[in-house]
This record gives sequence, C-alpha cells and structure tokens, in this order.
Amino acid sequence: MTFTVAILGRPNVGKSTLFNRLAGKRLAIVDDLPGVTRDRREAKGRLADLTFTIIDTAGLEEGKGEAIEARMRAQTEKALEMADVAIFLIDARAGLTPLDRHFAQWLRKGKTPIILAANKCEGGAGKPGMYETYALGLGDPVPLSAEHGEGLSELYDALQPYAPDPDMELEEEAEPGKERPIRIAVVGRPNAGKSTLVNRLIGEERLITGPEAGLTRDAIEVPFVWKGRQIVLIDTAGLRKKANITKRLERLSVGDTLSALRFAQVVVLVVDANAPLERQDLTIAELAEREGRAVVVAVNKWDAVEDSAEALETLRLKLEHALPQMKGLAAVTLSALTGKGLDKLMQAVAKTYDIWNGRVSTSKLNRWLEEATQRHPPPAVRGRRLKLRYMTQVNSRPPSFVIFSTRPEELPDSYMRYLVNGMREAFGMPGTPIRLTLRKTKNPYDDKDA
Repeated sequence: MTFTVAILGRPNVGKSTLFNRLAGKRLAIVDDLPGVTRDRREAKGRLADLTFTIIDTAGLEEGKGEAIEARMRAQTEKALEMADVAIFLIDARAGLTPLDRHFAQWLRKGKTPIILAANKCEGGAGKPGMYETYALGLGDPVPLSAEHGEGLSELYDALQPYAPDPDMELEEEAEPGKERPIRIAVVGRPNAGKSTLVNRLIGEERLITGPEAGLTRDAIEVPFVWKGRQIVLIDTAGLRKKANITKRLERLSVGDTLSALRFAQVVVLVVDANAPLERQDLTIAELAEREGRAVVVAVNKWDAVEDSAEALETLRLKLEHALPQMKGLAAVTLSALTGKGLDKLMQAVAKTYDIWNGRVSTSKLNRWLEEATQRHPPPAVRGRRLKLRYMTQVNSRPPSFVIFSTRPEELPDSYMRYLVNGMREAFGMPGTPIRLTLRKTKNPYDDKDA
C-alpha cells in the first residue's frame, strides 16, 4: 500500500525538477522555458523510508474552451483528485505572484490536503519570498531547493503523516512471480494520432490531444490491461527529421522518445493513412529494428481513405520494398478517433510480442539447417566449399542465433539473408528482428601451441 503525491504550481517554479529529485532519476524534461510539461506524469518516488507515487503536472494557468491551457488545467485537476496530498510549489526567489494567490485560493476550497513548499531557497536568497507565502493561508512553508536537494528532510516531515501504516504496506506487497507488463512505445511523426490512440485504448482522456502538432513533449507511461494482460503504453513526442530540429526543447523531447523506444519491448509505429510510410516513418522503423524491438505498424485515420483496397496494396508493397529486413511486418488499419480496429491492433501486438519473445529448440534448428544447406549449398570460396556445422539459439527478445562454420568470415551477406528469410518462413517469425551471427568451429588438429 502506498500514497499519491501531486506536485502543483504555476509554470517554471521547479515542479519537474522536484519530480525528478523524488523519483531519483531524470524522467521529466526540465528547461528554463515555461510550460514545458503538458501531460501529467506518474512515477514511483522515495524519500528516506517513504515510498509513494508522484505526479508531475502542467503549470497552473487560466484557460477556457479548447485552448491548450484549458486542456492542461484539466489534467492538473485530475491529478489533484487522484492525490492523497498535494505539494503546492512556489518560486521563493520570484516572490508571491497574483497567480500564486489565485490558485492558492482555489486549492483551499478543495478536499485534498496541501503542503506549501517554497522552492529555490538555496543560499538564503529565497527567504524574503518564503516569508511572503504565509499570506496564502496554507500553513508553514517548507523551504527547499529541488535542484540542489536541500530541505528534503523538512519535506519528509511534512509528507510522513500521510504515509500508510508500514504493517499494512508489508501485507499488500506485490505477489511473487507476477507477470511483468509488456512495454509498448507508441511512436511516429508529429500529429499522426499517437495520443488519441492511447486515450482510446485506455478509455479516458488521459493525454492532451488536439489539431496542433507537437503537443506531447515527455514520454508518458500509462498502465493498461487488455484481456487480462498487463501492459504499459508509452506515449511519445513526434519524431521529425533531424535537420528540422533546431530548438533545444524539441531535442530533449526527441531524446526522451528514443529512450522510450530503446527500453520498450514492442514499438507501435503510428502512420497517417493519408501519407503512409514517408521517409521519416521508414527511418523510425529501421531504428526500432536496429534496437531489436518488435514492431507493429498502426495505419491511423483509415476512415478518411477513399479507395481502401488500393491504399492497402500500396502500403503492403512499400513495406516489402523499403523494409526487407522485417519481412512480414504486421500492419493494422484503424481509426483512433472512432476506435475501429483497435482490438485487431492489440491482437497483432500480442502475437508480435510472443514471436519476439519465443525460442526454437536446437534439434529443430539443426534439422532445418541441414535441409536449407542441401536445398541451397553455401558457395565455394577458393575452390573449397564452406561448411555450416551446427546451429543454436543463444537469446530471445529478439530471437538471436549462432551458426558454427569452418570459415565464417567468408560467408557472403546474400547467403546470410537467405538463411534469415528461411528461418522466418520455417519457424513463423514474420516482421520480428532476427540476429544471426557466425562463429568459427575449433579444429582439434590445429594446435598452435604445439
């Protein structure tokens, strides 16, 4: 059993810095530019012997209607509802502002307990601003510096009353041997519909969406259960061509996306059906393949396609021509806006994950290797035919194999491709990355030390 702590405050007071400090690692993007955080972000936090869930939120701003600020405010209000206690963060160096007073009044009316914290108090420069915060009527402020880690003992004392009974926490620990969730990174170009897809899958407006490109900045993890299977969906910022990225904030967002891709197990590449598989889409797919991730292509906005049969055939040909190293890649047509095709997408994800995570017995591999080499023998080099003696699987996630050969360095790439494609077909591994390496067999009569 744990408790939930939401971090609130106006823009640029250091909420994400405090979030990273309590999480023990850099998760949220931090920049001097106000309003970097837009979606709420959750993580496990720790302070001495206290463990809790922390929620980083967007800066509190006034916004109405469909404005981005209004959508950000809605996410912050949801975080406040979920929290057992909220930290209202003030920039002590800037002093108390009218916006601080306005939101303090709003927080006082709510049911969630509030801890007032005065950030940026290092070196005593924030003391005058900290004293001003008494006027907010939220009790004694906790002076701290999220950047330098000062004042955390005082924050511990403020949070400790909201912690659950330690005995209850021991009773409710996670079950041993519980299946780990599948981590799915949802990636693609800006405005392809990634956040809309995640919202539709989980059945709530968890992430900010809209017609504006580049709304998502952080990689946001969202727990999800599909047919009893535990899943973590990771919504990511859109990936543009490297030459088009000039701003530091976008570089940070892209770095977060690439990190999410590398630590995912399945990558769902969301492409726009009106402009499918452009150069950037293929670059993202190739990156996922190099990282050894399982990939499923989600063709979004399919309801807007006029000639679906022709578009589907064009898509299939593009995949075969542009990504031969991922032959048989699963492509699912869907509409994230209406929800059509989402169940097919998750079925494809589950199947692709199982293939990516699977193993083939050594006996089956060697029977197949014998048949493959008889059907198409390895080439002869300098009058001597290469011999492939033995094969075994050394790893999964992705499937990785080793073949022992007499002269592995002389086997041409074309024959390696023949073997990989043969394995895909023989063992049912379409679309997944396959790692095949060659090792030299030891000659027992070649004793160099003799």
